[in-house]
Amino acid sequence: MNATATACYRATQQGSAADVVERHGELVRRIAHHLAARLPASVEIDDLIQAGMLGLIDAARNFQSDQGAAFETYASIRIRGAMIDEIRRGDWVPRSVHRRYRDIVAATRAIEQRTGQPATPQQVATEMEVTLDEYHVMVENAARGQLVSLDAHMEEHDGEPRLAAGSLATPAREFEQSAFREALAEAIDGLPERERLVLSLYYEQELNLREIGAVLGVSESRVCQIHGQAAVRLRARLADWRHDPDMDADSDPYLP
Repeated sequence: MNATATACYRATQQGSAADVVERHGELVRRIAHHLAARLPASVEIDDLIQAGMLGLIDAARNFQSDQGAAFETYASIRIRGAMIDEIRRGDWVPRSVHRRYRDIVAATRAIEQRTGQPATPQQVATEMEVTLDEYHVMVENAARGQLVSLDAHMEEHDGEPRLAAGSLATPAREFEQSAFREALAEAIDGLPERERLVLSLYYEQELNLREIGAVLGVSESRVCQIHGQAAVRLRARLADWRHDPDMDADSDPYLP
């Protein structure tokens, strides 16, 4: 960031909240709509925007240009984090959905460890003793309920702590971040082609579920199912990175 931009953001930090919102309010709204595409209809997007605005103001107050990240990158992480905190506090998702999600992850992991191949929807449905249609409904509900398990895991290993702490990161932490990125990349490479495409369109191209459906020629609901299946598969494959709370009924269901 050049000296002029740095001075601008320092002035913003000392200025009013209204100035910050005016400059970057569209960033907050874009992130809110992107998250909302994967959430239950009961989640009010205005609540996400309000939480995101607070995250934006907090980012402006704490941003340090010498940490090697652009303000928009830093602010996006703080905005998303504030929205996620708001969602977690509300916990609009029934506990039955959380339990079913844990069951899906456990079944997927068991099948893939047993066969050495990606678990198919039919295999998981059979393992859980449900019909394929019932399985698809559970995956879609879980995808909309679990929302950011992959996001949160990525940010924990390679997100805000790195940007905020900068040079304070320990060699062990840096090694963990690097190793996790390699494990995540390997797990994504092992996904079925359509699941990889959906993740790429959603996370890299930042398309919402409806837009992805138009690209693939399928319904928004089907895209949600594909995204949910990919998230389940990745979570099952990355479970060894920490104690897996999916196997613990009393744990926070949003943590990976």
